[in-house]
Amino acid sequence: MSGAHAEGPWPALPYADWVDTCHTLHLWTQVVGKVRLAVTPWLNHSWQVPLYVTARGLATGVIFVGTRPMEMEFDLVDRRLRIRTDGPPADVILQPMSVADFHARVMAALEGLGMPVAINPVPNELQEAIPFPEDRAPRAFDGAKAERFWRVLLQADRVLKLFRTGFLGKASPVHFFWGSFDMAVTRFSGRPAPPHPGGVPHLPDAVAREAYSHEVSSAGFWPGSPGAEEAAFYSYAYPEPPGYREAAVSPAEARFDEGLGEFVLPYDAVRRAADPDSVLLSFLSSTYAAAADLAAWDRAALDCELGQPGRPRPV
Repeated sequence: MSGAHAEGPWPALPYADWVDTCHTLHLWTQVVGKVRLAVTPWLNHSWQVPLYVTARGLATGVIFVGTRPMEMEFDLVDRRLRIRTDGPPADVILQPMSVADFHARVMAALEGLGMPVAINPVPNELQEAIPFPEDRAPRAFDGAKAERFWRVLLQADRVLKLFRTGFLGKASPVHFFWGSFDMAVTRFSGRPAPPHPGGVPHLPDAVAREAYSHEVSSAGFWPGSPGAEEAAFYSYAYPEPPGYREAAVSPAEARFDEGLGEFVLPYDAVRRAADPDSVLLSFLSSTYAAAADLAAWDRAALDCELGQPGRPRPV
């Protein structure tokens, strides 16, 4: 049993302890995510690009190269990228290597399967965007630390999916964006939003504007990043309604981060709670309520009780 598994369902995730593996995995997920991006028709709000949490790691779901199906999964238990098709599969072992080497091995595996895919090799949403084939710096990869991250994602995915059931309006799937390296679920009021200002590093403004074409309350989880070195749950509204930053939310550990422009709840406040699910749901519900109430969403038409297994929603 791994250390993370022995620690329980909500293991510790100190950013400083796995920052090098985190950065490596971020770039590797971009390579795989860009394969999905290259072959999948555009879906509203970039919903065609994310990865999804699985019982073993993170995967693209089924994508098509022409008419042939393929799924790419980071198996963070067995430490390999598994590429499954309607024919023989292929694996890329996850071990310390440069981004250039990982990119070359993935492209060679696809070529060997008879499913070559040309991708845009420049990373997105990073200040430093070295094209994958040129990024030859040695990269660390600690499989146990990557697995620990996935186990955190499992629990975040589970609770975010439960939260998603309490909304009748348009809502995104719970998905993992490899550009920003975070998990998100988004609720929509149904009203259009003002054009997004753009300015996201190495992301076309047209993509950001399409993603935020409609009014949202969005929440999720990120493991930490340079300048925000703390794993945390987050919640924000676009456009931000007046008074949002001063709104009362729960639990007590939640705060509005002026630099990020979001409410944040440290992951450790959830992990160490007697009832982590309730603490996280309180944060998700109270920050959504702040956004929806201050922006005058039609909550009577949009909100509902959380779903229960085997029980149809009363009409």
